[in-house]
Amino acid sequence: MSQPHPDQSDSLFFVTTNIKNRKKLFDNPTYAREAIDALYRVQEQHPFFLHGFVIMPDHCHLLLFVDEHQSISTIIGCYKMAVSFGIGIGPIWQSRFHMRLPENAAAMLHYIHSNPVKAGLVECAEDYLWSSGSGKWDITDVNSL
Repeated sequence: MSQPHPDQSDSLFFVTTNIKNRKKLFDNPTYAREAIDALYRVQEQHPFFLHGFVIMPDHCHLLLFVDEHQSISTIIGCYKMAVSFGIGIGPIWQSRFHMRLPENAAAMLHYIHSNPVKAGLVECAEDYLWSSGSGKWDITDVNSL
């Protein structure tokens, strides 16, 4: 599940990971909630700063800062395993994930929070429960970077 990246840590990462065959697994609210709960469990085991996320029906976007003592591949690998185990289905993920180092954290966070609106799931980003844009989840302010 790991993949080599030139920068594994001490960076802000924008990560996208997809469900296999783009199946809309997270249309199920129980599974979507588990995807968020797993994110916080992995954060306890492999500390990182979570700046934003959205759990879409068939993929997830994450914005996180990984310090020099962790690696993005380890974190995402553990996250994928935790979600699969937590919902009792597996394997559910595409084997790889996409990541990049965003130049503008605030713009990337806006993109993440706008994803459910763009997909027609809600009219306002704050109305999508499975996103840090809802204001219901504990995240680190992106302006602290």
